[in-house]
Amino acid sequence: MDKAAERERDRRKEPRAEPGLRSVWLRPRRTSRGEPPLRLDRIVEAAVALLDEEGIDRLTMRRLAERLSVAAPSLYWHVDTKDDVLDLAVDAIFSEPPPKAGSADGWREDVSAVLTAWRAALLRHPWAAAVPARRRPTIGPNFLAWMEFLQATLVRAGFTGKGLSAATWALYNHVMGSTASEAALHITDEERRVGQERLRADGDRYPTLAACGYLYDDDWDGSFTTGLRYLLDGLAAQLPSAG
Repeated sequence: MDKAAERERDRRKEPRAEPGLRSVWLRPRRTSRGEPPLRLDRIVEAAVALLDEEGIDRLTMRRLAERLSVAAPSLYWHVDTKDDVLDLAVDAIFSEPPPKAGSADGWREDVSAVLTAWRAALLRHPWAAAVPARRRPTIGPNFLAWMEFLQATLVRAGFTGKGLSAATWALYNHVMGSTASEAALHITDEERRVGQERLRADGDRYPTLAACGYLYDDDWDGSFTTGLRYLLDGLAAQLPSAG
């Protein structure tokens, strides 16, 4: 029996994860004897590079294996599916630690710093903003460190219970939603011009969109920053100290 066949036999002997545990972070790790054909960090590094260059739709196990100059079965020592690769790749882009926390009085500055850095990480790897929409939990250790920073900052500010949960997800949705829109929306100058002309032609139906230049509104940085300020103003008003 050749080595590849032996590895596949050992892989099949591994204990199976409990039903419902889709995430690579929650399933049991391989314990077969012998050395894996390649290290996990090499797989993840190659996956991030492939995703950066070609996007999420072009990622396949076969293409990833070709990039690593190995046979596709070699990948299955560490991962079972393409979604496992995506989970690992998303966590890898958050490998830098989150910004350091300040004082309790500076919670707004800390939230702004972590969400701004979070957004920058996603914009460097635009494919990553689409991954949460695949309905898989983002629970890798690097990403959890960022979520820990965010929630700990909100707790320090005075949020608890359901208020803490609501504040956390309002901020999460702001950074993820705004980044996903920026990364995915592609509109040409001609589409803007013709589209806005049609809005003006239908000004009786869309008077606000026609008057405010809806299709020319692409100040992503400004909209993110202003929207975050609105959120923080609203959150601050919920704290006991606001009374």
